[in-house]
Amino acid sequence: MLKVGTALSADWMRPFALEADGSRFYAGSQSSGLVGYAVGMRVRVLPFGVLRDELGDGEFLEIADKAIVADVLNVYRERLPGFAWESIAVAVNREYARIDVVLKDGDEVALLPPVSGGCEVGTTMRVEITDSVIPAAEIVSEMKAGPDGAVCVFDGIVRDNTRGRKTLYLDYEAYREMALEQMRGLAAEAVAKFGVRDVALVHRLGRLNVGETSVLVVVASAHRGAAFDACRWLIDTLKKTVPIWKKEQFVDGAIWADGEPFPDQLVSGSAGQLVNESAGDVVGDVPGGVR
Repeated sequence: MLKVGTALSADWMRPFALEADGSRFYAGSQSSGLVGYAVGMRVRVLPFGVLRDELGDGEFLEIADKAIVADVLNVYRERLPGFAWESIAVAVNREYARIDVVLKDGDEVALLPPVSGGCEVGTTMRVEITDSVIPAAEIVSEMKAGPDGAVCVFDGIVRDNTRGRKTLYLDYEAYREMALEQMRGLAAEAVAKFGVRDVALVHRLGRLNVGETSVLVVVASAHRGAAFDACRWLIDTLKKTVPIWKKEQFVDGAIWADGEPFPDQLVSGSAGQLVNESAGDVVGDVPGGVR
């Protein structure tokens, strides 16, 4: 015998049928094309940056078997209707994901607003995320070797103002595990793409005061042209794709820094293509996408 009622899961009301043994069967989501299915799993949802301020530090969300990323997004779209969801990217288990990716029990789903802009990889590349002061001079000195004709350095430091507002300090946070994996990939790609000998890529998290180094990029190469090109590509790509955010604390308030837009292939088919469950329509459909 079935009893019909309403379940409250993560503050989201959804109709369900209750079996005699207590198991619940939910009405199907049009985004996943299912008519009725059992609640069979939980995923861990991690919001970052400005979304963490609005939604909290994260939670476990009950979802149905064969639910997709779009189903999770629609939960939070209901909670925060005024947010620019079309601008975010989504990662599942630390990889950028499309909205049609089918989720599994225990998956980790990260909601990533546009990003603000040790280990070894291949050779001696230094790729780190640290909570400590970055020893920039030491890293640059250690990078130099006999075959090098040039060492190019980008030392990103905290300035004392933004758009005329006096800055007190910056707070950096990251989806640390995914950010480190992304940085490792960028370092290896830079060596292959530009033919440079070595790369160091170090980013600091936590509270940074004016004048302190937030990110250091060092490229060693036989020729200056390759070193310049690789260094510029590394910092530009890091700021667009690596999930690190900064909150600026001013004398008169605090804001999350406007991030650089994600490349189209990271938001396409992700939050930029949200499914409206009630009508079954696709909103903001953008071709392409990655998984």
